[in-house]
Amino acid sequence: MESVKGILKGAVILGKQYIGYVGTYTRQSSKGIYRFTLDTTAGKLSVPEVAAEVGSPTYLAISEDQKFLYSVAQQEKFGGVAAFEIMNDAGELKPLNTQVEEGAPPCHLDVYGDHLLTGNYHEGRVNLYNINHKGGIEPVLDVYNHQGNGPHERQEKPHVHFTGLTPDRNYVVVADLGTDEVVTYKVENNELKKVQTLHVKPGSGPRHLTFHPNGKWAYLLTELSTEVIVLDYDQQTGSFTEKQTILAKPEDFEGQNDASAIHISPDGRFVYAGNRGHNSIAVFQVDEANGKVEFVEFTATGGEWPRDFCLDPSGAYLVVANQHTGNLVLFARDQETGTLTKLDSEVKVPEGVCVKFL
Repeated sequence: MESVKGILKGAVILGKQYIGYVGTYTRQSSKGIYRFTLDTTAGKLSVPEVAAEVGSPTYLAISEDQKFLYSVAQQEKFGGVAAFEIMNDAGELKPLNTQVEEGAPPCHLDVYGDHLLTGNYHEGRVNLYNINHKGGIEPVLDVYNHQGNGPHERQEKPHVHFTGLTPDRNYVVVADLGTDEVVTYKVENNELKKVQTLHVKPGSGPRHLTFHPNGKWAYLLTELSTEVIVLDYDQQTGSFTEKQTILAKPEDFEGQNDASAIHISPDGRFVYAGNRGHNSIAVFQVDEANGKVEFVEFTATGGEWPRDFCLDPSGAYLVVANQHTGNLVLFARDQETGTLTKLDSEVKVPEGVCVKFL
């Protein structure tokens, strides 16, 4: 097998170890949040261990100062969020508190400054929380309930699937799979105020979104139609404009496929999109002049139902969490071509849903 250094053409950083976390469902054998280490010299993942026991922490977010981790949380018939302090260089977690209420837990969350945002798929709403000076989560400040539906059988009502901050930090952007909308909010006086709405193709089902490092372009992944929609972002108004739509699965693939996660390389040159069903990562190269993308390749994920994946901080590696086969798989990333090479490093994590690095 070719050496790791030989595969990592154009690698920015070698010789470091990075701490990663995996959020999971706890429907079967999982205990909660798992912690692992990526050795960038050896190209190896450590055997994950339980970092925190919490019910179905299906999505994770790390504070900007890297001192706190936040997760989705479920306690029997109650759903909400949990806060943890990151204690040391080993990434050990200390539970701080939870905020839960009766009903389904959220499916996505993001943190910025002293605010935490959650998107609730089942309830079709966005929640806004304050974070106190000790990193704990205060009770809900505001709730915004989405309205509407779409033509697909899974679009019987709103299904908020993503909540994130725009690069200029002026707005919150929300993707709603149920209503085929990308909604922009302003947070003012601890309230969510809707300012813009982008309507995308009916039945496409917007799931996740990522921004280009230049802050001018965004890439929206649709779960139901498995497409990447390239968007222009207007920092003055918080609005989005479609400029390109490209299929993220093979045209001749006839099985069930639900698109999962979308991420962009640190240098903004390549976009990666996950396929559950085809069990692949689609690689696209970004045109540096206009932000449009061109298909490069599909790479098999080494497992079934790749729910999420994450590029490490150096951009030299990519880690995939295959939910149904319960494995984390490591890939080397050629930073010149964007292509992925599966490495001989695979570890078990039950019901993996989300991957984040410190």
